[in-house]
Amino acid sequence: MKHTNRKVLGKGLKYLGMALPLSLIGPSVLFTAFNNQDNPWYIPVLIVGLIALIAAMILMFRGILTIVKAVFD
Repeated sequence: MKHTNRKVLGKGLKYLGMALPLSLIGPSVLFTAFNNQDNPWYIPVLIVGLIALIAAMILMFRGILTIVKAVFD
């Protein structure tokens, strides 16, 4: 009978823990950027918001895959 690999499970939970703040920060930064389109900092703030959202999606994907690997592998 196979057991859950706790080290890999912890690694997956770390990925999800890093994705949580990014998934909350990204939309708020994007919202701020779209509300201040006449500001000269519009493009840099928009890029930071998009990077935060993309990083959150990647970390969530890697975290879920790692947790599934820990449970079923």
